[in-house]
Amino acid sequence: MIKRPFFSLGKPRLRYPAIGVPGGELKQLLLPGKVTLLVRGCDVGAIRLKAGAQVLTGQRLQLTEDPQVHVMSTVTGTVTGVWEYMGYLNQSYAAISINVSGQDRVDESVVSALGEPTYETACTYLSDLPGKSDFLSLLRSDPPVNTVVVNCMDQDLLVSTRGHVVMTDPEGLVSGIEVLKKVAKVGRVVVAVPSELVSVLSGTGVDMLEVSSGYPSGLCGMIAQDILGGAYDPGKGFEQMGLGFISAEAVISLGGLRGGGGLPIDKVVTVIGKDGSVDLVKVRMGTSVGDVLEAVGISTFHGDRVVMGGPMAGKTVYTDDMPILADTDAIMVQDQTEVVLAEDVQCVNCGECVRVCPVNVPVNMLVRVLSSGLYEEASDMYDLHCCIECGLCDYVCVARIPIFHHIMLGKHECGRINDVEGSNG
Repeated sequence: MIKRPFFSLGKPRLRYPAIGVPGGELKQLLLPGKVTLLVRGCDVGAIRLKAGAQVLTGQRLQLTEDPQVHVMSTVTGTVTGVWEYMGYLNQSYAAISINVSGQDRVDESVVSALGEPTYETACTYLSDLPGKSDFLSLLRSDPPVNTVVVNCMDQDLLVSTRGHVVMTDPEGLVSGIEVLKKVAKVGRVVVAVPSELVSVLSGTGVDMLEVSSGYPSGLCGMIAQDILGGAYDPGKGFEQMGLGFISAEAVISLGGLRGGGGLPIDKVVTVIGKDGSVDLVKVRMGTSVGDVLEAVGISTFHGDRVVMGGPMAGKTVYTDDMPILADTDAIMVQDQTEVVLAEDVQCVNCGECVRVCPVNVPVNMLVRVLSSGLYEEASDMYDLHCCIECGLCDYVCVARIPIFHHIMLGKHECGRINDVEGSNG
């Protein structure tokens, strides 16, 4: 039960990077030799797709008897294997490996069907989009959302993916919003933009919400508070409050479908090197992290850390075989000498995490109950679900407690408890 105001008066301490292309032009990477497609929550045993199957670029791969379980092939080639992949917090995926034939042969039936997308064709072909890994859930939200926020704000420090795609293709964003209104059947679309992009989108007729450049103002929880005000309930999901979020990159990819302009199979990724250098690359979804790093000249060695995401809320991966997913906005590599290790120690009660928290969560108490496995108590008494996952508490923790990971585990375990209780009536 939330007993106090959700948002504090504290101001963010850090700032997002300036909008623009760091380090030169966007680099288009060549097709890899192999891609791996991950499909969340799909029972591998029920998959009908078998090794040896030939697939085309853009082809709708019907995975099971359930028509809702499908994925778009991002390459032309041969399926070489299907297996179960366990991701972060034991999230189960079906992994589909495809050897690339060398050049694209596009499934023209899909291109034709998506030339002027409708709700029906979007549900049939677009399970996800670059920047939106669960687009189908937005379309089929029950109850339906009445306001969709197109978020042009990057979700972590050092990341420039969304800012770049909007800066370079504002017309595509406007066109994509028109398509979004048609396929998602929403009444209002709000575009959350940093101050640098207001002039770029002015005169386009889009409904803009200017967002502060101070981190973490661009995170969905902060923007939801700005839009809903006192109606915001951190204990509910956004869609339960009639609010949906979609990244600017996903919307631009929708606009690109018009007239058969292009399939949503490429992803823009910010690559952050060991020395802090930044490259922006455009890569086929399903390409391995290792192939991306090799293409930009970054080598990794034993002890280095590879992070999917940015420095504040990114998640470490144990292998560079991890594929680029629809929601992979960034890859960061840390040299082993720069890695700050977390420690299994008790909170020293310095209060830094409480002072820096933008949503006024009592982090010092929350981490105590979470580390003891008291997940329901963390939710009921210490505002676990108020956390917007900005990572600022980890950033300032002098004891190096992995607070962010405790919070993610706590939310995951609360979800499991609720699922069990729901299944038991």
